[in-house]
Amino acid sequence: VQLQASGGGLVQPGASLKLSCVPSRRIFGSYGVGWFRQAPGKQREFVAAFNLSGSSKYADSVKGRFTISRDNAKNMVYLQMNSLQPEDTAVYYCAAAPRVIYSQLSNPASYDTWGQGTQVTVSS
Repeated sequence: VQLQASGGGLVQPGASLKLSCVPSRRIFGSYGVGWFRQAPGKQREFVAAFNLSGSSKYADSVKGRFTISRDNAKNMVYLQMNSLQPEDTAVYYCAAAPRVIYSQLSNPASYDTWGQGTQVTVSS
């Protein structure tokens, strides 16, 4: 499977963005899907994900501001990002994890397929 992420851009603090991720084939029944981000000079960090049953998990830093969702009919995964702050600036990656359990959603090692990333810059 391949993943294509899009939707990044340059926004001001407090604005919203919606990222999209499209897998090359239908995977929701056998893969969990997550979003990670990597800022310059920092390690890749978990943002949000859902497992095979659709249960979602969020990093504390984005809880209440970001929402991960999926559209089964369109075979799309979204990350709605509200109240963006400069510290949210990073390259955002979507990734797929085969048969991942909930407790391992935040572990990058659970994911065997990564998209190319989309840049999100929050700046005034």
